[in-house]
Amino acid sequence: MSYLYGIRYKMEENDLILSLREELYPQNYYSIDWPSQRNNIAAADLYMPHTTVLDTLYLILGAYESCAIPPLRRAALDKCYKLVVNEDENTGYQTLGPVSKMMNLIVRAHVDGPESEAYRLHMETRDDFLWLGADGMMMTGTNGSQLWDIGFISQALVETGLAKEEENRDSLIGALKWLEMAQIKEHPKHFEVSYRHPTKGAWPFSTRTQGYTVSDCTGEGLKAVLYIQNDVAGAPKLVSYRRLADAVDILLGMQNSDGGFASYELIRGPGWLEWLNPAEVFGDIMIEHSYPECTTSVITALSIFKKHYPDYRHKDIARTIHRAVEFLHKSQRPEGGWFGSWGICFTYATQFALESLSLVGETFETSEYARKACKFLISKQRADGGWGESYKSCEVGKWVEHADTQVVQTCWATMALMYAEYPDFVPIERAVKLVMSRQLADGSWAQEAIEGVFNKKRRDCIPELQVLIHYMDARSGAPLPREFKEQGKRGEW
Repeated sequence: MSYLYGIRYKMEENDLILSLREELYPQNYYSIDWPSQRNNIAAADLYMPHTTVLDTLYLILGAYESCAIPPLRRAALDKCYKLVVNEDENTGYQTLGPVSKMMNLIVRAHVDGPESEAYRLHMETRDDFLWLGADGMMMTGTNGSQLWDIGFISQALVETGLAKEEENRDSLIGALKWLEMAQIKEHPKHFEVSYRHPTKGAWPFSTRTQGYTVSDCTGEGLKAVLYIQNDVAGAPKLVSYRRLADAVDILLGMQNSDGGFASYELIRGPGWLEWLNPAEVFGDIMIEHSYPECTTSVITALSIFKKHYPDYRHKDIARTIHRAVEFLHKSQRPEGGWFGSWGICFTYATQFALESLSLVGETFETSEYARKACKFLISKQRADGGWGESYKSCEVGKWVEHADTQVVQTCWATMALMYAEYPDFVPIERAVKLVMSRQLADGSWAQEAIEGVFNKKRRDCIPELQVLIHYMDARSGAPLPREFKEQGKRGEW
């Protein structure tokens, strides 16, 4: 984005651009006073208003733009372009997510040309983010959630005992093969100049090609491998001891000074940088922050690893777990739950918390923290036996009831009570009956309300990205999918 602004990039006007301007803006495009629109944000989107510090900085930078120093600007643009290239090559042209990917795609089209190999690879991998759902064309927040899904499916089969059934063995071995393939085996290609966290031994959220270390994904990937290789009869040791140790080394190096764990890397900046957040729709994005659910995944993975390999860095692991548990204790809300930043919300984080606490011996009987959490969850159970929490909990920071009971949150809450060894089985039995009653004839469960969030906002489609897709299709001459065109006509992007 910095590069495109620095060169004042504009898409050439054509019939598509003119029609988009007519559709998107409530008045004539050429009559809009654009500088005055900087702080004109729809109330529904204004989750994080600008600070005075940011607005002051905007004024200073705006004044500088009228007299930018050409050599300095050229040096900055050259630096930006090199970072774009490095990120493309580090991630197989996936980048961190769809917003940066579409920006990088345009930069490479502008600099390298639409006939370049870089542009071709960007166009090919663009499809990894697009999918058609009930609401039309959507774009995912990453190029998938493959590791996250396979990790939890594998764990579920082992924890329920289904992994012991012969008919499921091949599936578990197949999952192990994928997990082995997905582990990142080296640091990024441009490690030293890309400001990237180490990756050797980590597992990503999606695929090894995308290649970003994620703390809880590394934890859950490690846990799944340990489960399969140690609990499934005859399972091969595809992930060697050395590679398991590499995953542990990554996790041990990701603990923050407060004892918690962030998502992609350590906290590398002061908290006041959040005053410079320009995004408006997202909070807490300028630096990393420690998250209870990331911390709990690490506690769980290290605890299980320690049982199988007690001699590897045992003092470091014990110290890391102890500090992480202390962080978890401190981050518990007074009412008993934990605030989740990657799922909705208190049910999500509290389930992870009670799982990890159980592995260090803290249950309803032995821990006041576990007792408070169980009482909190029981207080939210509904008359039908289930739980239902709205995504609004993530925005306002306190429990908000959903209009309907949700199967997924009911499962999270029930698992939490089971991890904590809650002594009264009746609430658990009622919840299980609710979940069973919602099962469909084919064995699955219907998709209900959204379950995921990030940066305190619900996971939804991003209209700006779809406009960018239009731009690039218009530029390349490639035909738009028929469904996409029809959705545009109906105003359903």
